[in-house]
Amino acid sequence: MSSAETKDDRFVDFLQENAEDKGMLADLRRGLGQPPGTVQSMYSYVERFNPKRYEMIRFYMIAALFALHPKSTQNGNMGNHLRMLAAGDEGATERRFVWLLRLHLDALEPRLRQQISILKANDIALNWHQLIKDLRNWDHSDRFVQRQWANGFWGSNQSESEADEGKEDQT
Repeated sequence: MSSAETKDDRFVDFLQENAEDKGMLADLRRGLGQPPGTVQSMYSYVERFNPKRYEMIRFYMIAALFALHPKSTQNGNMGNHLRMLAAGDEGATERRFVWLLRLHLDALEPRLRQQISILKANDIALNWHQLIKDLRNWDHSDRFVQRQWANGFWGSNQSESEADEGKEDQT
């Protein structure tokens, strides 16, 4: 495991361990829709992990989005989570998902926030460890993260029981 992965995991572990801290969640939610690193109430939670300049977007984005919907699972990626959502609304969910896949990291937060809000409303947990890792590689020229999400959403290699694990394995 690289040091970046270790830092990512420690950060998500910290968020999950403090998911019941309503004050922390309120401080972190203030960062929704704001430029990364500009909301002082987030500093004490994010800066303790000493994010480097290139990590700031991810860390501040994950912190704010986690505060919006702290329900966690250890399974799947965003494509898998949205596939569970699409079971009742394929058209709209698919259109929003395709739009999400087109974006660059610096423009991703509003659309990702929209999707996470919908997942929250439908009580679908997120794999936060996977999401922070995916965001690290989001702008990679191979676009392998987007392909992994697409496979999670449209792939036929996932059984219904595997999809249901996301709801069963929530913390």
